[in-house]
Amino acid sequence: MAATVLLYDAYSLIYRAFYAIRSLSGPDGQPVNAIYGLAKMLQKMSADHTPSRHAAVFDLGAPRKRLTLLSSYKSQRPPTPPDLDRQLPVIRDMLEAMRIPLVESEGEEADDIVATLATSASHADHPVLIASNDKDFMQLVGSRIRLLRPDGKETTIIGSDGVRKRYGVSPEQMVDFLSLLGDSVDNIPGAPGVGEKTAAQLLQRYGTLDNLLAHVAEIAKPKLRDSLVASAERLQANRQLIRLQTDLPLSLGLENLKVQAPDATALAAIYRRCGFKSLLARFESSPESGEPDLFAKN
Repeated sequence: MAATVLLYDAYSLIYRAFYAIRSLSGPDGQPVNAIYGLAKMLQKMSADHTPSRHAAVFDLGAPRKRLTLLSSYKSQRPPTPPDLDRQLPVIRDMLEAMRIPLVESEGEEADDIVATLATSASHADHPVLIASNDKDFMQLVGSRIRLLRPDGKETTIIGSDGVRKRYGVSPEQMVDFLSLLGDSVDNIPGAPGVGEKTAAQLLQRYGTLDNLLAHVAEIAKPKLRDSLVASAERLQANRQLIRLQTDLPLSLGLENLKVQAPDATALAAIYRRCGFKSLLARFESSPESGEPDLFAKN
């Protein structure tokens, strides 16, 4: 089997870093908590999993396709916090100095780009790790694709068994499962009165959303039955919103994602500007070759 492809869901990791570390400022007084937290996460994940290819994937512009399906899609999301917004240009500079390819496409969501890259890599027999806390990626999990979820100082790897243990359904059922639940984060309404336990029980019994709706008259509880009947059209539309695209045309392919040595000079300058003494210390203890061991384990 080919070597691992590690795909970073950039904003998922950036937001986690931002909220995990508070009140960290650089020498000039500017916030650097998200920059520092992301740098530490990337170092650890790269060191632990030694990928042959990697990429940081970003959203770019409004999600055109899903907005045509649901005009209120993600409309309730608050704007980026100002203290995070001013760190984003430095984060992009840091990723470029690390020589981690940045992948984005106007009007496309990072989830679909990650799904396209992950599917392409798995078809080429690469094991794939998707670094994200987004449950939508559960639908991609299989024999070659797993999730890498940051959890405090550790990371958790989730495969098919992990999906079943957490949600009570298989990865292949996750689109239908999430369609029943809806998603308050993305402003997608589900079937009223249907929570995780009920959705899992329904899919355990009927297998798919289509089969459930075809046999909805069998549901014994009147409120649940009426909710499913009233929501049937909405639930079918939800599947189009929640199912990730795996065939986007992208300007970068797997051949463009090979791991390269970081630009040590550029990266050191960013760390120095941000006041990251512990990260700069890695340069002083790097091998005699002069290349800093930036991705060594902590």
